[in-house]
Parts: sequence; structure tokens; C-alpha cells
Amino acid sequence: MTSQPPKNPETIYDLTVKDAQGNDVDLSIYKGKVLLIINVASKCGLTNSNYAELNQLYEKYKDQGFEILAFPCNQFGAEEPGTNEEITEFVCTQFKSEFPIFDKIEVNGDNTAPVYKFLKAGKWGFFGDNIQWNFSKFLVDKNGKAADRYYPTTPPLGLEHGIKKLLGVDC
Repeated sequence: MTSQPPKNPETIYDLTVKDAQGNDVDLSIYKGKVLLIINVASKCGLTNSNYAELNQLYEKYKDQGFEILAFPCNQFGAEEPGTNEEITEFVCTQFKSEFPIFDKIEVNGDNTAPVYKFLKAGKWGFFGDNIQWNFSKFLVDKNGKAADRYYPTTPPLGLEHGIKKLLGVDC
């Protein structure tokens, strides 16, 4: 019997990622939630404003079926040089963030993490395939499909209308 090549994931829920402690996290635990998936960095010019606004969104919508999944990435200007432990401590201490921080990954190139391969597989027009910089953002609908993609310079609060729409909350 020959082995079958791994099938492409149909939804984000078909994937498993590592958390910041190196444990496997089956993304199916987020089934039915609206997700904001973002590649983060601790030493970027966008760090303070993004984390402050991410915390506001999380606080406002976490009880309505919204979750933020933050993936540290050091591919842009070496702006996320720390270990997973250092990154988590920075985010939790400096910003008091409560959303999950995952294992540091690559979002472009030969070592692109499967979660980002899945997210980038959509037809994004002028965005192209590659992630442009730290704090690129993807909204994922309750069915586990990428619904929208945003530039790093789009402030998290600028996604609120899209989040509310996907949650089915009055806009």
C-alpha cells in the first residue's frame, strides 16, 4: 500500500500549531469562533499601537465568540529576536495581553508555517502571496475560512466592522 500525500487543509481547524511552550494546539478548539490571526513582533514601530488595540478588541469581543491568535515572527527587520519565553513575558508584562501567543514561526519562504500557507492560499489581489511586514492581519470566519486580509499599517480597531459582521453583531 502506498502512502497518500498529506491533503491540503480545507479549514483552519484542520491544522495543529505549537503554543509558546512547545505544546501542540489543535486549532479545531476554535471551531465556531471568529479569529484574528496576526504575526507579531516586540521591537517594531507598530508594536505599541497594535498590542494596545488588540487588547481592546479582545476585551470587547472575547465573550462573543472572538479570539486573537498571535504568532511571533522574526523575518522582518529582526524585530522579534527573543525566545518564546521572552516574547510571552514581554507581551504579558508590558501589555497585559490575555490572548494566546504561539510558537515563533516563519510566514514567508521555504519554511512558511502551515497556518500561514493556508491563510495566504486565498486570492488576495494586490496583496500578492507574501506577508509584507510585522502585524499583517487575517480575519477567519466561524467556518474556518480566511475572510479578509489587512496590511500591517491597518490598525486593529480598523477591523472592528469586519469582526462585528462575522460575529453577527449589530454593526
